[in-house]
Formats: sequence, structure tokens, C-alpha cells
Amino acid sequence: MANGLDEMDNSLVLEEGRDVNVIAKKIPVKVGFGSTLFEIMLWVLGIIPGIVFLFIKTKAGNYLQQLEQKIQRNASQIDNYLEQRVVVLQNCARLLDKAIDLDKDTFAKIAMYRSGSSANEDSRNEVAADIDAISKNINIAFENYPDLKAHEQIEDAMQQNMYLQREITAARELYNDSINQWNHAIFEWPAKMIVAAKRGYTTRIPFATSAEIKEKARDVFF
Repeated sequence: MANGLDEMDNSLVLEEGRDVNVIAKKIPVKVGFGSTLFEIMLWVLGIIPGIVFLFIKTKAGNYLQQLEQKIQRNASQIDNYLEQRVVVLQNCARLLDKAIDLDKDTFAKIAMYRSGSSANEDSRNEVAADIDAISKNINIAFENYPDLKAHEQIEDAMQQNMYLQREITAARELYNDSINQWNHAIFEWPAKMIVAAKRGYTTRIPFATSAEIKEKARDVFF
């Protein structure tokens, strides 16, 4: 039997490439009558099978709750780095503004995020994209004035910004790993899926990079 996927089959190669995006859709967990019948049959077979499965469901519910807390912790780590990055960008903007006329809209956006506009599960991507845009505006101003690179404080602030962006990327990997674990677990039949359906759980959306960063990745660097 031939391989289902043959890397030598040039007729199916996408030479033009393909852009992939994260689909921002939450899928609810649903179980049918078969799952209910399965639970009924366990009790019909005897009290012991019913009690055993009840114990398994309790354990599954505890697992999902613990996994939810893990997701929250990983999300909080991203938020902490985003907050630190806003502070660094605020310092960058102040230092640059002393030397050049920086776009006042940049200050307005920074002030908005410094005043407590925190992220949640649905808006975290949007907040990160806005902060990336602020960083880009500051970077453009920095690059347009080569003399500013000799300013030690500005150079240090820009290095901190780059460091925090790398930390955010690493934190996003951890967050997405836990999201993938959650999305897989809630569809594990029977125990986890039944518990997830009864509690109204849905899949969670991974943290995706902003359109601006994806566009920047297509730039020619050399």
C-alpha cells in the first residue's frame, strides 16, 4: 500500500505557500443520549460500577479545575510581562520625547494601558497587538534618529523592550501548551467529556500573534 502522504508528490505541493491564522471560535462540549445511556447501564449493572464511575467523574472534574487554574497562572504571567513592557515603553517614549517630537497618540495609548486597562481571555490578543503597535511607533522614531542610539538610557530602555518581548513569546508558548491540553482533555470520553458538557465548558482560543507582527516577519532584513 502506498503512503497516504508522499513528500515526493510535487503535484500536491503548495509552492506559493499558505498563511495560517488562529480561528477565534469557542466550541462547546456536548454529549448525546449515548453518554446518558452509558451512565444508566453502569448503575443497572450494579452499585459498584456506578460508584466507581462516579469517583472517576469526580477525579476528572478535579483535573479540569486544576488545569483551568494552570491556564489562569500562565495567562497571568503573560499579563505581567505585558504590564512591564508598557512601563518600559512609557520610559522610552518620555526619553525620546525630550529629543524629538513623538506622536502624541503613542502617549495616549500608553496612558490607557497604564491606567488599568487589563487583559482578559477574550481581549488579551488585542491588548498585545496594541502594545506591539506602540513598540513599532517608538522603534521607528528611534531608527529615524541615529544620534539617539548614543543615548545610554534610551539604548538601555530599548534593550529592555526587546528582552520583555522575548519573555512574552516564551510565556505565550506555555499558555498555548496549557490551552492545547485543555482543548484535548474536555473531549476525552467518557468521564472528562461528560463532566465538561455538564459544566458548560468550551474550547479555549490560543494566543495568536498580531497581524502587524506577521506582516513584519515578511520584511527583508538583509
